Amino acid sequence: MSAASTAPVLSVAIPAHNEEHYIARCIESIAASARTAGQPVEVVVALNRCTDGTQAVAQALGARCVVDDTRCIAAVRNAAVRATSAPAVATLDADSWMAPGTVAAILRHVNDPRTIGGGTVIWPERMSIGIFFSLLSIAPYVIRRGVSAGMFWFLRESFDAIGGFDESLVSVEDVDFALRLKAFGRARGQKYGTIRRHGITTSCRKFDPFGDWYLFRNPRLVKAIFEGTNQRAAEGFYYDIER
Repeated sequence: MSAASTAPVLSVAIPAHNEEHYIARCIESIAASARTAGQPVEVVVALNRCTDGTQAVAQALGARCVVDDTRCIAAVRNAAVRATSAPAVATLDADSWMAPGTVAAILRHVNDPRTIGGGTVIWPERMSIGIFFSLLSIAPYVIRRGVSAGMFWFLRESFDAIGGFDESLVSVEDVDFALRLKAFGRARGQKYGTIRRHGITTSCRKFDPFGDWYLFRNPRLVKAIFEGTNQRAAEGFYYDIER
């Protein structure tokens, strides 16, 4: 992370709702990747209705915390990004972690004038046949849109220009953000990029309570989630599960 006397070149914005079991690994991976890149990096955590030790863990590891108790992940993401201070920003979920080369890859791509921003390759922390087929059930909804997600990286000015994440959506606000960022870049003659060699790893915690085959066996739920406005589907799969 950044030294006190050095302005960060990259801010990482993390939304967090009761993430004391995951956020240390997330922040430590950012710090390690920043050291590998030799660049000062700021971490901002948006605390959302936290009743556990998320804030204490995050602050002990040098992160700056802001509070947004809105029951809307898009609003929490926006609060985290808007509290950043660096010209370049990356978003990362609290249960994901960077590779050693991730920060360097972000800075290389985000400062390329041919690129508006983009997403990354996501690796699950574990794999099974059920998880594989569940991911296949999601893939068509993302692939046909021609964007990657997982961890977004962009210049703050681009985030402001497209209005951030759409707070009218209760799910897939990340895919919507990617599509609008891609369209904004296209209008400026820039491409939407994907970091492939230095992507992120994410936990499989959503599969733990439901089972590895859950999404594959529930195509109606997948469709409802990708509608973006189905509150019941979003609450049941994202917000009401044990942390």
